[in-house]
Amino acid sequence: MMSEHPNPLSDMVSFYIGCSFGFEGKLRKAGVPVRNVEQGKNVSMYRTSVLCVTAGVFSCPLVVTMRPIPANMLDAAVEVTYLTPLAHGAPVHIGDAALLGIQDLSKPNYGEVVELQHGDVPVFWACGVTAIEAVVCSKPSLAFCHSPGSMFMTDVPDSDSINPSHPKVKPELTPLCFQISHDPLLYSLASRAAVDRIRQLETVIGEDPGQRGIQTLFVQDELLHSCLALSHASSVVITTGFPTHYMHNPPEETDGPPGAFAMATMLLALGKQVTMLTDRRALDMNRAIMDEAVRTGILKAAIPLVTYEDTGPHSALHFLCHHGDPTKPRYDHLVAIERSGRAMDGNYYNMRGINIKHLLDPIDDLFIAANDIPGITTTGIGDGGNELGMGKLKERVISLMPKGSLIACDVPADCAITAGVSNWGGYAVACGLYLLHTCPSHQRYLKRGLGPEQDKPPEQLQDWTANLPSVSKEECFLSTLVRFGIRSGKTANLAMEVDGLTFHPTHSDIISRLLRVTFGSTTQSP
Repeated sequence: MMSEHPNPLSDMVSFYIGCSFGFEGKLRKAGVPVRNVEQGKNVSMYRTSVLCVTAGVFSCPLVVTMRPIPANMLDAAVEVTYLTPLAHGAPVHIGDAALLGIQDLSKPNYGEVVELQHGDVPVFWACGVTAIEAVVCSKPSLAFCHSPGSMFMTDVPDSDSINPSHPKVKPELTPLCFQISHDPLLYSLASRAAVDRIRQLETVIGEDPGQRGIQTLFVQDELLHSCLALSHASSVVITTGFPTHYMHNPPEETDGPPGAFAMATMLLALGKQVTMLTDRRALDMNRAIMDEAVRTGILKAAIPLVTYEDTGPHSALHFLCHHGDPTKPRYDHLVAIERSGRAMDGNYYNMRGINIKHLLDPIDDLFIAANDIPGITTTGIGDGGNELGMGKLKERVISLMPKGSLIACDVPADCAITAGVSNWGGYAVACGLYLLHTCPSHQRYLKRGLGPEQDKPPEQLQDWTANLPSVSKEECFLSTLVRFGIRSGKTANLAMEVDGLTFHPTHSDIISRLLRVTFGSTTQSP
């Protein structure tokens, strides 16, 4: 080797890459236990199935370190490491290692096994050993690398690595941590600024001008958790349909479809696969409504529209999973908005206590089955407690809502978003997804820290505003529903109203306020 390269260092360049060891002292000062130090071991390092962004001849999988962190200290660990960008910054994954392609935490590719203690969550940071993988994959004739865990010690105090004035460090972008799935275990990150905006959206939609008492069912951050889970999703089913006007044809109401289409538009813009699910009875009408929505510019293209039929004990499993295999889900998020939900006696009731079961397909079965399928999250959006997914709030509905003991939905969703009108919940989800899409902290986490970190130029953000609900777009779609004979939920009026509230000024004002929250006071809303 040396005879082939008599002076091997003369034409070589050395690179010094930040190391996660650089933030361990700060973790300890913040009271966060560092298990590898406690156990006297080198940190665990794993080769993932996540491919780095190719740069010239360099192409390799991402290598990560794993540190067990107590669940109640995740926010502290995230904040400390975010403020240390030269030591890889905030985590790139929190939760189930299998989501990174790591099958066994007891078999690290580098370093030593670090044991999790009771209540710990595995937290993963980008690792400088990725550079070794890149060098090896490029197959150079000669290269020198450090041994993993044997690092170069500088004379720069670690206090200097935490610099709030660093261009990558902005206090308002400090990430907060939220659990969005139990099976598989998954947490997500979003900046303080984005979280605050989404909570403001939740406050706006919680207003109750129809005086239905929906504020008594409110649970904070259901909107936030749903938006985060949807941001991580790849294939989403949206269902709506509340045939409350059983004496009319069609029996549907104007609440539900506008919110469903608003969510679908944003999800499609984010690159998600979206499927709309409806009752067989209403299939032709909803297909015609969708075609009209495309013609009028509400939708850019028709969305797949399907139905569900209970043909046997495994129908739901086969609908949700490829070949009925629960390890291969076809969808990873189900959303029901203003969809009539099954009550405790197996019937379906409107707010007047009238049973409308004969007008509905058993779509509730899909939400029940999804509860036992790892990797599928569910959201329910409602304004009365009798909607699909509101089973999560069943006890409150029974005790606090009129006729609650009869009408309360018995089928829960993972996230139960309540709103003064269900459409508003759909609008808020669309706005929340936009906020996450424009949140650098969340986007970095979604990308596992890979790729360039840069703010989107204003012209790109302006293009994205077309995917948000707007007063003109929602007014146009409501007029389409009215032309199809769909009536207001509370009054049965065939008019420009939803749940007895006229589009102007009530609904138009809510939409405008949601957009103002989304864009803040310094940006022009569409």
